[in-house]
Amino acid sequence: MFSPLERFIALRYMRAKRKDGFISVISTVSLLGICLGVATLIVVMSVMNGFHKELLSRILGMNGHIVVYHQDGAIKDFDYLIEKMNANKVVKASVSGIVPVAEGQIMASSGGRSSGAMLRGIRISDLENKTGVGAKIYGNQLKDVKDNEIILGVNLARTLRATLNDPITLTSAKGHATAFGMMPRIQSYPVVSTFFMGMYEYDSGYIFMPLKTAQNYLNIQDSVTHIDLFLKDPEKTDEVKKALSEVLPNSFVVRDWRDLNSGFVGALQVEKNVMFLILMLIIIVAAFNIVSSLVMLVKDKSKDIAIMRTIGLSKRSMMKVFVLSGTLLGLIGALIGTALGVLIATYIEPIRQFVQMLTGRDLFPAEMYYLSQLPSIIDFWQVAGICFVAILLSFLATIYPAYRAAKLDPVEVLRYE
Repeated sequence: MFSPLERFIALRYMRAKRKDGFISVISTVSLLGICLGVATLIVVMSVMNGFHKELLSRILGMNGHIVVYHQDGAIKDFDYLIEKMNANKVVKASVSGIVPVAEGQIMASSGGRSSGAMLRGIRISDLENKTGVGAKIYGNQLKDVKDNEIILGVNLARTLRATLNDPITLTSAKGHATAFGMMPRIQSYPVVSTFFMGMYEYDSGYIFMPLKTAQNYLNIQDSVTHIDLFLKDPEKTDEVKKALSEVLPNSFVVRDWRDLNSGFVGALQVEKNVMFLILMLIIIVAAFNIVSSLVMLVKDKSKDIAIMRTIGLSKRSMMKVFVLSGTLLGLIGALIGTALGVLIATYIEPIRQFVQMLTGRDLFPAEMYYLSQLPSIIDFWQVAGICFVAILLSFLATIYPAYRAAKLDPVEVLRYE
């Protein structure tokens, strides 16, 4: 594609002489700009990938990837329905667990303090499997929890100032009808355990209890409010939803985690895209610097270009010289930036701890972000895309200066020499 002579001239122009010092400075700034832009973009996108996965895994850790509701609100004969779901080949191959849940909004109070909460009744064996990912249990182990006992989130327990074995009074607006109207359902249960999931929504607003106890309290004996399905791959929900629509009657409604968390997932995606566009501006600015340096180089080397044209170098070859010179600048910057970005993204947590040790400040407080360490996931296809875009922008930046170099008229340049 490039002849030895074209490569020789392009590499020669990349090495500055004393009189070309200012042009060399601009070229160096361009290279550093592309390098830092690519590295920063890779690091930020890797951290965003880590946050995305951590937050979704915590949200989905306690909720089903697919949720089945009934139009009437309560699902009867749920064990039969679960057997029917498991009998489907697609569901059986894709689902790792099916969990019936009885859920209701309640008011929890203790010692004169109260707070709104979500009561969730679930079989203790299912709760053990669900809280096994990233959850900490304080007090009795889940397997020791008995009927008429409850488990509170640590923040909710702190709000109510409740300790282990303290009674918590639960009040539900859905009570029972009397001659004086609807009376709320009020019942007290002892706290035998607390849990920490690392998500404020759960730790400050959820109460778990055995499924049978929740059914009795919510007055939905032998029924549940919904059924959670946990998939082996949370991204593959469409096939399972289609299979469930064929298995279940029309009175059932099937929703996946994207439907239930559309606002949150959309916000994460928008933030990720905006960060990508903002940081891409660094690379674009560096590409404009390549344009500036090459335009100045063409002006400075106009006599040399005219001489090379008179001895037989074609316009096409002259263009290729400057295209190669600018593209090599972008290529070197992109490759160095990619290596630097991958290195930093890989060791982002040790780097954070080192910076904290130097500054004496906590740069990533766990009580604020609910994560003990800075997450980072490197997507190598994403890294390759960033590197490719940087090289492509560098190539596009060379077209105008190369065109100007090819359009120089040797006669006009050398007329007064």
